[in-house]
Amino acid sequence: MTAPKIALLGAILESNRFAPPAAEDDFRSLTWLTGDALMQEARSDTPKLATEFAAFVRAMDATGDWEPVPCILAASHPAGPVRAAVIEEIIATAENLLRAAGALDAVYICNHGAMVAEHDHDPDGLLTARVREVVGPDVLVVSTLDLHANVSQRMVDACDLIVGYRTNPHVDQIERGEEAAFAVRRILASGTRPQMAHVKLPLVPASVTLLSAEHPYGTLIDTGQRRQAECRGQILNVSVFGNFLFSDTPDNGLSIVVTAREDIGVAKVLADELAGMAWSLRGDFTRKLTTLDDAVALALQEGCAPVIFSDAGDNPGGGGSGRTTALLAALHAAGVLDCLIGSFCDPELAAEAHQVGVGGRFQARFNRSRDAEAPWAQWDLPFDVEAEVIALHDGDVVGEQGMTAGRRLALGPSAALRMGGITVVVISDRTQTADPVFFHMFGLDISAARTVVVKSRGHFRAGFADWFPAEQVFEVDTPGLTSPMHSRWPFEHLPRPAFPMDPGAEWSSGGDH
Repeated sequence: MTAPKIALLGAILESNRFAPPAAEDDFRSLTWLTGDALMQEARSDTPKLATEFAAFVRAMDATGDWEPVPCILAASHPAGPVRAAVIEEIIATAENLLRAAGALDAVYICNHGAMVAEHDHDPDGLLTARVREVVGPDVLVVSTLDLHANVSQRMVDACDLIVGYRTNPHVDQIERGEEAAFAVRRILASGTRPQMAHVKLPLVPASVTLLSAEHPYGTLIDTGQRRQAECRGQILNVSVFGNFLFSDTPDNGLSIVVTAREDIGVAKVLADELAGMAWSLRGDFTRKLTTLDDAVALALQEGCAPVIFSDAGDNPGGGGSGRTTALLAALHAAGVLDCLIGSFCDPELAAEAHQVGVGGRFQARFNRSRDAEAPWAQWDLPFDVEAEVIALHDGDVVGEQGMTAGRRLALGPSAALRMGGITVVVISDRTQTADPVFFHMFGLDISAARTVVVKSRGHFRAGFADWFPAEQVFEVDTPGLTSPMHSRWPFEHLPRPAFPMDPGAEWSSGGDH
Protein backbone atom coordinates (compact mmCIF):
# COMPACT_ATOMS: atom_id res chain seq x y z
CA MET A 1 0.00 0.00 0.00
CA THR A 2 1.34 3.44 -0.91
CA ALA A 3 1.62 6.13 1.72
CA PRO A 4 -1.89 7.56 2.23
CA LYS A 5 -2.46 11.20 1.38
CA ILE A 6 -4.54 12.76 4.13
CA ALA A 7 -5.88 16.29 4.39
CA LEU A 8 -6.14 17.89 7.83
CA LEU A 9 -8.51 20.69 8.82
CA GLY A 10 -10.95 21.89 11.45
CA ALA A 11 -12.91 24.74 13.00
CA ILE A 12 -13.30 24.59 16.77
CA LEU A 13 -15.85 26.69 18.63
CA GLU A 14 -18.42 25.89 21.29
CA SER A 15 -21.14 28.51 20.81
CA ASN A 16 -23.26 29.94 23.60
CA ARG A 17 -26.19 31.61 21.83
CA PHE A 18 -26.33 34.31 24.54
CA ALA A 19 -22.64 35.28 24.52
CA PRO A 20 -20.90 37.92 22.35
CA PRO A 21 -20.35 36.82 18.73
CA ALA A 22 -17.06 35.17 17.79
CA ALA A 23 -15.09 37.38 15.42
CA GLU A 24 -11.97 36.60 13.41
CA ASP A 25 -9.73 38.01 16.14
CA ASP A 26 -11.16 35.46 18.59
CA PHE A 27 -9.82 32.69 16.38
CA ARG A 28 -6.55 34.30 15.40
CA SER A 29 -5.72 35.00 19.05
CA LEU A 30 -5.96 31.28 19.86
CA THR A 31 -5.45 29.15 16.73
CA TRP A 32 -5.42 30.06 13.06
CA LEU A 33 -2.81 27.92 11.32
CA THR A 34 -2.33 26.69 7.78
CA GLY A 35 0.20 24.68 5.81
CA ASP A 36 3.62 23.95 7.27
CA ALA A 37 2.98 26.13 10.33
CA LEU A 38 0.08 23.85 11.26
CA MET A 39 2.22 20.70 11.04
CA GLN A 40 5.08 22.31 12.93
CA GLU A 41 2.81 23.27 15.81
CA ALA A 42 1.14 19.84 15.89
CA ARG A 43 4.55 18.17 16.16
CA SER A 44 5.94 20.48 18.85
CA ASP A 45 6.66 19.18 22.34
CA THR A 46 3.98 21.37 23.92
CA PRO A 47 1.46 22.19 21.20
CA LYS A 48 -0.86 25.12 21.70
CA LEU A 49 -3.51 23.73 19.37
CA ALA A 50 -6.21 21.09 19.97
CA THR A 51 -4.77 18.05 21.73
CA GLU A 52 -6.62 15.51 19.57
CA PHE A 53 -5.30 17.14 16.39
CA ALA A 54 -1.71 16.85 17.61
CA ALA A 55 -2.39 13.26 18.72
CA PHE A 56 -3.74 12.36 15.27
CA VAL A 57 -0.60 13.70 13.61
CA ARG A 58 1.74 11.94 16.04
CA ALA A 59 -0.15 8.66 15.69
CA MET A 60 0.10 8.84 11.90
CA ASP A 61 3.81 9.65 12.17
CA ALA A 62 4.36 6.67 14.46
CA THR A 63 2.51 4.10 12.36
CA GLY A 64 4.08 4.43 8.94
CA ASP A 65 4.58 6.67 5.97
CA TRP A 66 1.91 9.17 5.04
CA GLU A 67 1.55 12.38 3.09
CA PRO A 68 -0.17 15.05 5.18
CA VAL A 69 -1.98 17.89 3.44
CA PRO A 70 -2.36 20.53 6.18
CA CYS A 71 -5.20 22.86 5.22
CA ILE A 72 -6.42 25.01 8.13
CA LEU A 73 -7.13 24.64 11.82
CA ALA A 74 -8.97 27.56 13.41
CA ALA A 75 -10.08 27.61 17.05
CA SER A 76 -11.64 30.14 19.39
CA HIS A 77 -12.37 30.06 23.07
CA PRO A 78 -16.09 29.34 23.65
CA ALA A 79 -18.11 32.37 22.60
CA GLY A 80 -21.34 33.31 20.87
CA PRO A 81 -22.35 32.56 17.28
CA VAL A 82 -19.47 32.88 14.84
CA ARG A 83 -19.66 35.73 12.38
CA ALA A 84 -20.83 34.45 9.00
CA ALA A 85 -17.87 35.92 7.15
CA VAL A 86 -15.42 34.20 9.50
CA ILE A 87 -16.70 30.66 9.15
CA GLU A 88 -17.16 31.14 5.42
CA GLU A 89 -13.52 32.23 5.14
CA ILE A 90 -12.39 29.16 7.08
CA ILE A 91 -14.47 26.86 4.88
CA ALA A 92 -13.34 28.58 1.68
CA THR A 93 -9.70 28.24 2.71
CA ALA A 94 -10.21 24.54 3.33
CA GLU A 95 -12.04 24.09 0.03
CA ASN A 96 -9.32 25.83 -1.98
CA LEU A 97 -6.52 23.83 -0.39
CA LEU A 98 -8.42 20.57 -0.84
CA ARG A 99 -8.91 21.30 -4.52
CA ALA A 100 -5.25 22.22 -4.92
CA ALA A 101 -4.16 18.99 -3.24
CA GLY A 102 -5.46 16.75 -6.00
CA ALA A 103 -6.36 13.13 -5.29
CA LEU A 104 -6.72 12.28 -1.58
CA ASP A 105 -7.16 9.08 0.36
CA ALA A 106 -8.74 10.63 3.46
CA VAL A 107 -9.67 13.83 5.27
CA TYR A 108 -9.40 14.31 9.03
CA ILE A 109 -11.70 17.03 10.44
CA CYS A 110 -11.05 18.26 13.97
CA ASN A 111 -14.17 20.13 15.12
CA HIS A 112 -15.91 20.74 18.42
CA GLY A 113 -19.42 20.12 17.10
CA ALA A 114 -21.42 22.76 19.01
CA MET A 115 -20.74 25.78 16.84
CA VAL A 116 -23.48 28.19 15.80
CA ALA A 117 -23.12 30.78 13.05
CA GLU A 118 -25.00 33.99 12.40
CA HIS A 119 -26.43 32.46 9.23
CA ASP A 120 -26.54 28.74 10.05
CA HIS A 121 -27.55 26.71 13.11
CA ASP A 122 -25.06 23.99 12.14
CA PRO A 123 -21.79 25.36 10.73
CA ASP A 124 -19.98 22.15 11.78
CA GLY A 125 -22.30 20.27 9.47
CA LEU A 126 -21.93 22.97 6.83
CA LEU A 127 -18.15 22.65 6.86
CA THR A 128 -18.26 18.85 6.77
CA ALA A 129 -20.78 18.80 3.92
CA ARG A 130 -18.73 21.30 1.90
CA VAL A 131 -15.63 19.15 2.40
CA ARG A 132 -17.54 16.13 1.15
CA GLU A 133 -18.70 18.07 -1.91
CA VAL A 134 -15.10 18.89 -2.79
CA VAL A 135 -13.49 15.49 -2.23
CA GLY A 136 -16.37 13.38 -3.55
CA PRO A 137 -17.98 10.19 -2.26
CA ASP A 138 -14.95 7.89 -2.44
CA VAL A 139 -12.59 9.73 -0.10
CA LEU A 140 -12.65 8.65 3.55
CA VAL A 141 -13.81 11.45 5.89
CA VAL A 142 -13.17 11.01 9.62
CA SER A 143 -14.03 13.55 12.31
CA THR A 144 -13.36 13.96 16.02
CA LEU A 145 -15.89 15.85 18.15
CA ASP A 146 -16.27 16.99 21.74
CA LEU A 147 -18.90 15.00 23.64
CA HIS A 148 -20.91 18.22 23.99
CA ALA A 149 -21.43 18.31 20.22
CA ASN A 150 -24.90 18.95 18.86
CA VAL A 151 -24.66 16.21 16.26
CA SER A 152 -26.69 16.89 13.12
CA GLN A 153 -27.72 14.42 10.48
CA ARG A 154 -25.82 16.61 8.01
CA MET A 155 -22.59 15.83 9.92
CA VAL A 156 -23.34 12.11 9.93
CA ASP A 157 -24.24 12.01 6.23
CA ALA A 158 -20.98 13.70 5.23
CA CYS A 159 -18.68 11.55 7.40
CA ASP A 160 -17.60 7.91 7.35
CA LEU A 161 -16.61 7.88 11.03
CA ILE A 162 -17.24 10.25 13.93
CA VAL A 163 -15.15 9.76 17.07
CA GLY A 164 -16.46 11.52 20.19
CA TYR A 165 -14.75 12.14 23.50
CA ARG A 166 -15.69 9.65 26.22
CA THR A 167 -14.65 11.68 29.25
CA ASN A 168 -16.02 14.76 30.96
CA PRO A 169 -13.83 16.35 32.29
CA HIS A 170 -12.17 15.92 28.89
CA VAL A 171 -8.94 14.01 29.45
CA ASP A 172 -9.05 11.51 26.57
CA GLN A 173 -8.33 13.78 23.61
CA ILE A 174 -5.01 12.02 22.98
CA GLU A 175 -6.73 8.63 22.85
CA ARG A 176 -9.48 9.91 20.57
CA GLY A 177 -7.01 11.52 18.17
CA GLU A 178 -5.05 8.28 18.10
CA GLU A 179 -8.24 6.27 17.61
CA ALA A 180 -9.14 8.37 14.59
CA ALA A 181 -5.66 7.89 13.10
CA PHE A 182 -5.63 4.14 13.69
CA ALA A 183 -9.11 3.89 12.20
CA VAL A 184 -7.96 5.70 9.06
CA ARG A 185 -5.10 3.23 8.65
CA ARG A 186 -7.39 0.25 9.27
CA ILE A 187 -10.18 1.38 6.96
CA LEU A 188 -7.84 2.26 4.10
CA ALA A 189 -6.07 -1.07 4.46
CA SER A 190 -9.29 -3.10 4.61
CA GLY A 191 -10.94 -1.53 1.60
CA THR A 192 -14.36 -1.59 3.32
CA ARG A 193 -16.31 1.49 4.33
CA PRO A 194 -17.82 1.84 7.80
CA GLN A 195 -21.53 2.48 8.31
CA MET A 196 -22.96 4.92 10.86
CA ALA A 197 -26.27 4.88 12.73
CA HIS A 198 -27.44 8.04 14.50
CA VAL A 199 -30.29 8.39 16.99
CA LYS A 200 -31.28 11.80 18.38
CA LEU A 201 -33.36 12.01 21.55
CA PRO A 202 -35.65 14.84 22.71
CA LEU A 203 -33.44 15.04 25.81
CA VAL A 204 -31.54 18.29 26.39
CA PRO A 205 -29.58 18.01 29.64
CA ALA A 206 -27.40 20.76 31.09
CA SER A 207 -23.65 20.12 31.12
CA VAL A 208 -23.53 19.81 34.93
CA THR A 209 -25.40 16.50 34.55
CA LEU A 210 -22.95 15.12 31.97
CA LEU A 211 -20.03 13.93 34.11
CA SER A 212 -18.60 10.71 32.71
CA ALA A 213 -17.62 9.37 36.14
CA GLU A 214 -21.17 9.63 37.46
CA HIS A 215 -24.62 8.26 36.73
CA PRO A 216 -26.48 8.61 34.42
CA TYR A 217 -24.15 9.83 31.69
CA GLY A 218 -21.21 7.73 32.82
CA THR A 219 -23.46 4.69 33.02
CA LEU A 220 -24.54 5.26 29.44
CA ILE A 221 -20.99 5.73 28.11
CA ASP A 222 -19.69 2.69 30.01
CA THR A 223 -22.54 0.54 28.72
CA GLY A 224 -21.78 1.64 25.17
CA GLN A 225 -18.15 0.58 25.51
CA ARG A 226 -19.11 -2.77 27.03
CA ARG A 227 -21.66 -3.47 24.33
CA GLN A 228 -19.14 -2.55 21.63
CA ALA A 229 -16.74 -5.15 23.04
CA GLU A 230 -19.52 -7.73 23.19
CA CYS A 231 -20.20 -7.24 19.47
CA ARG A 232 -16.93 -9.05 18.78
CA GLY A 233 -15.33 -6.61 16.39
CA GLN A 234 -18.40 -5.68 14.37
CA ILE A 235 -18.55 -2.18 15.87
CA LEU A 236 -15.79 0.33 15.19
CA ASN A 237 -16.93 3.11 17.52
CA VAL A 238 -19.69 4.05 19.96
CA SER A 239 -20.02 7.74 20.86
CA VAL A 240 -22.60 9.27 23.18
CA PHE A 241 -22.95 13.01 22.69
CA GLY A 242 -24.61 14.87 25.56
CA ASN A 243 -25.30 18.12 23.60
CA PHE A 244 -24.48 21.71 24.56
CA LEU A 245 -27.64 23.31 25.88
CA PHE A 246 -26.60 26.93 25.38
CA SER A 247 -26.15 26.58 21.61
CA ASP A 248 -29.97 26.65 21.37
CA THR A 249 -30.27 24.92 17.98
CA PRO A 250 -32.73 22.52 16.31
CA ASP A 251 -29.96 19.89 16.51
CA ASN A 252 -29.69 19.98 20.29
CA GLY A 253 -30.41 16.75 22.11
CA LEU A 254 -28.50 13.72 23.34
CA SER A 255 -27.21 11.72 20.35
CA ILE A 256 -26.05 8.14 19.99
CA VAL A 257 -23.68 7.54 17.08
CA VAL A 258 -22.65 3.93 16.42
CA THR A 259 -20.28 3.03 13.61
CA ALA A 260 -20.12 -0.54 12.30
CA ARG A 261 -17.18 -1.85 10.34
CA GLU A 262 -19.52 -2.96 7.53
CA ASP A 263 -23.04 -3.94 8.67
CA ILE A 264 -25.37 -0.97 9.21
CA GLY A 265 -27.95 -3.29 10.72
CA VAL A 266 -25.71 -4.09 13.68
CA ALA A 267 -25.06 -0.37 14.23
CA LYS A 268 -28.78 0.45 14.15
CA VAL A 269 -29.65 -2.22 16.70
CA LEU A 270 -27.01 -1.04 19.16
CA ALA A 271 -27.85 2.64 18.63
CA ASP A 272 -31.52 1.94 19.37
CA GLU A 273 -30.60 -0.08 22.45
CA LEU A 274 -28.46 2.71 23.90
CA ALA A 275 -31.00 5.38 23.00
CA GLY A 276 -33.71 3.41 24.78
CA MET A 277 -31.49 3.16 27.85
CA ALA A 278 -30.78 6.91 27.76
CA TRP A 279 -34.49 7.71 27.49
CA SER A 280 -35.30 5.43 30.42
CA LEU A 281 -32.75 7.38 32.50
CA ARG A 282 -33.95 10.84 31.46
CA GLY A 283 -35.26 11.67 34.92
CA ASP A 284 -31.75 11.19 36.32
CA PHE A 285 -30.27 14.00 34.21
CA THR A 286 -30.83 16.54 36.98
CA ARG A 287 -28.52 18.15 39.49
CA LYS A 288 -29.05 20.20 42.64
CA LEU A 289 -26.71 23.15 42.92
CA THR A 290 -25.41 24.79 46.08
CA THR A 291 -26.98 28.17 46.83
CA LEU A 292 -24.79 31.22 47.21
CA ASP A 293 -25.71 31.53 50.90
CA ASP A 294 -24.86 27.88 51.55
CA ALA A 295 -21.53 28.29 49.76
CA VAL A 296 -20.61 31.21 51.99
CA ALA A 297 -21.61 29.21 55.06
CA LEU A 298 -19.42 26.30 53.93
CA ALA A 299 -16.46 28.64 53.41
CA LEU A 300 -16.88 30.00 56.95
CA GLN A 301 -17.00 26.60 58.63
CA GLU A 302 -13.95 25.71 60.69
CA GLY A 303 -12.54 22.27 61.32
CA CYS A 304 -13.96 20.85 58.09
CA ALA A 305 -12.23 19.46 55.04
CA PRO A 306 -11.28 22.08 52.44
CA VAL A 307 -13.73 22.61 49.61
CA ILE A 308 -13.66 23.72 45.99
CA PHE A 309 -16.50 25.72 44.47
CA SER A 310 -17.44 25.87 40.82
CA ASP A 311 -18.68 29.34 39.93
CA ALA A 312 -21.14 27.48 37.71
CA GLY A 313 -22.87 30.50 36.20
CA ASP A 314 -19.63 31.96 34.86
CA ASN A 315 -17.67 29.25 33.08
CA PRO A 316 -15.49 30.70 30.30
CA GLY A 317 -15.32 27.13 28.98
CA GLY A 318 -19.01 27.46 28.07
CA GLY A 319 -19.01 31.04 26.84
CA GLY A 320 -19.02 32.74 30.25
CA SER A 321 -17.38 36.14 30.53
CA GLY A 322 -15.04 35.17 33.35
CA ARG A 323 -15.96 38.52 34.92
CA THR A 324 -18.97 38.02 37.20
CA THR A 325 -18.41 39.18 40.77
CA ALA A 326 -21.37 37.79 42.75
CA LEU A 327 -19.47 34.98 44.44
CA LEU A 328 -16.35 37.07 45.10
CA ALA A 329 -18.44 39.88 46.60
CA ALA A 330 -20.36 37.49 48.88
CA LEU A 331 -17.23 35.74 50.15
CA HIS A 332 -15.41 39.03 50.74
CA ALA A 333 -18.38 40.57 52.57
CA ALA A 334 -18.52 37.54 54.86
CA GLY A 335 -14.83 37.85 55.77
CA VAL A 336 -13.87 34.43 54.43
CA LEU A 337 -10.24 33.48 55.12
CA ASP A 338 -7.69 31.26 53.35
CA CYS A 339 -9.52 31.46 50.04
CA LEU A 340 -8.13 31.27 46.50
CA ILE A 341 -10.24 32.44 43.55
CA GLY A 342 -9.34 31.92 39.91
CA SER A 343 -9.57 33.37 37.45
CA PHE A 344 -11.04 36.75 36.52
CA CYS A 345 -10.50 37.88 32.96
CA ASP A 346 -9.87 41.60 33.35
CA PRO A 347 -6.96 42.82 31.18
CA GLU A 348 -7.21 46.39 32.49
CA LEU A 349 -6.99 45.27 36.10
CA ALA A 350 -4.08 42.93 35.31
CA ALA A 351 -2.24 45.75 33.52
CA GLU A 352 -2.75 48.11 36.46
CA ALA A 353 -1.42 45.47 38.86
CA HIS A 354 1.73 45.19 36.73
CA GLN A 355 2.14 48.96 36.92
CA VAL A 356 1.71 48.94 40.70
CA GLY A 357 4.23 46.12 41.11
CA VAL A 358 4.65 43.34 43.64
CA GLY A 359 4.09 44.55 47.19
CA GLY A 360 2.12 47.59 46.08
CA ARG A 361 -1.40 48.35 47.23
CA PHE A 362 -4.14 49.96 45.17
CA GLN A 363 -7.90 50.18 44.75
CA ALA A 364 -8.71 47.22 42.52
CA ARG A 365 -11.70 48.01 40.31
CA PHE A 366 -13.18 44.93 38.65
CA ASN A 367 -15.16 45.50 35.44
CA ARG A 368 -14.39 49.19 35.25
CA SER A 369 -15.13 49.39 31.51
CA ARG A 370 -17.89 46.85 30.98
CA ASP A 371 -20.55 47.50 28.35
CA ALA A 372 -23.50 47.96 30.68
CA GLU A 373 -25.95 47.97 27.76
CA ALA A 374 -24.87 44.59 26.37
CA PRO A 375 -27.20 41.78 27.51
CA TRP A 376 -24.27 39.40 28.00
CA ALA A 377 -22.58 41.80 30.44
CA GLN A 378 -25.49 42.20 32.84
CA TRP A 379 -23.83 40.03 35.50
CA ASP A 380 -20.36 41.58 35.17
CA LEU A 381 -20.99 43.97 38.03
CA PRO A 382 -18.31 46.40 39.24
CA PHE A 383 -16.52 45.49 42.45
CA ASP A 384 -14.05 47.84 44.13
CA VAL A 385 -11.73 46.68 46.89
CA GLU A 386 -8.33 47.58 48.31
CA ALA A 387 -5.83 44.94 47.19
CA GLU A 388 -2.17 44.06 47.49
CA VAL A 389 -0.24 42.75 44.51
CA ILE A 390 1.47 39.61 45.79
CA ALA A 391 2.72 38.15 42.49
CA LEU A 392 2.89 38.87 38.76
CA HIS A 393 3.32 36.63 35.69
CA ASP A 394 3.38 36.97 31.91
CA GLY A 395 0.80 34.17 31.63
CA ASP A 396 2.88 31.93 29.34
CA VAL A 397 2.57 28.53 31.00
CA VAL A 398 2.18 24.84 30.24
CA GLY A 399 -0.77 22.98 31.72
CA GLU A 400 0.06 20.59 34.53
CA GLN A 401 -2.94 18.37 35.10
CA GLY A 402 -6.30 17.43 33.64
CA MET A 403 -7.64 18.69 30.32
CA THR A 404 -4.76 21.06 29.53
CA ALA A 405 -1.84 18.96 30.79
CA GLY A 406 1.12 19.43 28.46
CA ARG A 407 -0.60 22.13 26.43
CA ARG A 408 0.80 25.65 26.12
CA LEU A 409 -1.46 28.38 27.47
CA ALA A 410 -1.10 32.08 26.77
CA LEU A 411 -3.04 33.79 29.54
CA GLY A 412 -1.57 37.22 28.98
CA PRO A 413 -0.36 39.55 31.76
CA SER A 414 -1.61 38.06 35.01
CA ALA A 415 -1.61 38.98 38.67
CA ALA A 416 -2.39 37.55 42.09
CA LEU A 417 -4.19 40.09 44.29
CA ARG A 418 -4.75 39.73 48.04
CA MET A 419 -7.84 41.35 49.51
CA GLY A 420 -8.29 40.42 53.14
CA GLY A 421 -8.41 36.65 53.46
CA ILE A 422 -8.96 36.12 49.73
CA THR A 423 -6.39 35.88 46.96
CA VAL A 424 -7.75 36.45 43.46
CA VAL A 425 -6.02 35.50 40.22
CA VAL A 426 -6.56 37.98 37.37
CA ILE A 427 -5.69 37.02 33.79
CA SER A 428 -5.94 38.74 30.41
CA ASP A 429 -7.13 35.86 28.23
CA ARG A 430 -10.62 34.50 28.90
CA THR A 431 -9.90 30.90 29.94
CA GLN A 432 -11.55 28.59 32.46
CA THR A 433 -9.50 27.67 35.53
CA ALA A 434 -9.35 23.92 34.98
CA ASP A 435 -5.67 23.46 35.81
CA PRO A 436 -3.67 24.08 39.01
CA VAL A 437 -1.12 26.03 36.97
CA PHE A 438 -3.39 29.09 37.28
CA PHE A 439 -2.42 29.20 40.97
CA HIS A 440 0.98 27.52 40.79
CA MET A 441 2.38 30.09 38.36
CA PHE A 442 2.25 32.53 41.29
CA GLY A 443 3.63 30.07 43.85
CA LEU A 444 0.22 29.83 45.56
CA ASP A 445 -0.25 26.72 47.70
CA ILE A 446 -3.58 25.04 46.91
CA SER A 447 -3.20 22.62 49.82
CA ALA A 448 -3.03 25.53 52.29
CA ALA A 449 -6.40 26.96 51.20
CA ARG A 450 -9.62 26.22 53.06
CA THR A 451 -11.71 27.29 50.07
CA VAL A 452 -10.83 27.35 46.38
CA VAL A 453 -13.17 28.94 43.82
CA VAL A 454 -12.77 28.29 40.10
CA LYS A 455 -14.54 29.78 37.12
CA SER A 456 -15.05 26.39 35.50
CA ARG A 457 -18.08 24.13 35.15
CA GLY A 458 -16.60 20.65 35.39
CA HIS A 459 -13.15 20.33 33.85
CA PHE A 460 -11.54 21.55 37.06
CA ARG A 461 -12.47 18.20 38.63
CA ALA A 462 -9.64 16.50 36.75
CA GLY A 463 -7.19 19.33 37.32
CA PHE A 464 -7.79 19.56 41.07
CA ALA A 465 -8.53 15.92 41.91
CA ASP A 466 -5.34 15.60 43.96
CA TRP A 467 -6.71 18.09 46.49
CA PHE A 468 -10.49 17.72 46.25
CA PRO A 469 -12.29 14.37 45.93
CA ALA A 470 -15.89 14.44 44.71
CA GLU A 471 -17.42 14.90 48.16
CA GLN A 472 -15.47 18.18 48.59
CA VAL A 473 -16.67 19.64 45.29
CA PHE A 474 -19.67 22.01 45.17
CA GLU A 475 -21.27 23.63 42.12
CA VAL A 476 -22.60 27.01 43.19
CA ASP A 477 -25.74 28.47 41.65
CA THR A 478 -24.31 31.79 40.53
CA PRO A 479 -25.58 34.21 37.87
CA GLY A 480 -23.95 34.41 34.47
CA LEU A 481 -23.99 33.21 30.88
CA THR A 482 -23.61 29.54 31.85
CA SER A 483 -26.22 29.22 34.58
CA PRO A 484 -27.42 25.63 34.02
CA MET A 485 -31.03 26.32 34.96
CA HIS A 486 -33.17 25.81 31.84
CA SER A 487 -35.95 28.11 33.08
CA ARG A 488 -33.68 31.17 33.11
CA TRP A 489 -33.08 31.26 29.37
CA PRO A 490 -35.26 32.41 26.45
CA PHE A 491 -34.51 29.45 24.21
CA GLU A 492 -35.94 29.88 20.72
CA HIS A 493 -34.52 27.04 18.63
CA LEU A 494 -34.34 23.95 20.84
CA PRO A 495 -36.43 21.04 19.54
CA ARG A 496 -39.70 20.91 21.47
CA PRO A 497 -41.15 19.09 23.23
CA ALA A 498 -37.96 17.98 24.95
CA PHE A 499 -37.07 16.84 28.45
CA PRO A 500 -36.59 18.38 30.99
CA MET A 501 -38.38 21.55 29.77
CA ASP A 502 -41.37 19.42 28.76
CA PRO A 503 -41.78 16.58 31.28
CA GLY A 504 -44.35 14.88 29.05
CA ALA A 505 -42.03 14.66 26.02
CA GLU A 506 -42.23 11.29 24.27
CA TRP A 507 -39.86 9.17 22.21
CA SER A 508 -39.96 5.63 20.85
CA SER A 509 -37.23 3.57 19.22
CA GLY A 510 -37.17 2.23 15.71
CA GLY A 511 -37.14 5.44 13.70
CA ASP A 512 -35.07 6.13 10.61
CA HIS A 513 -31.35 6.58 11.25
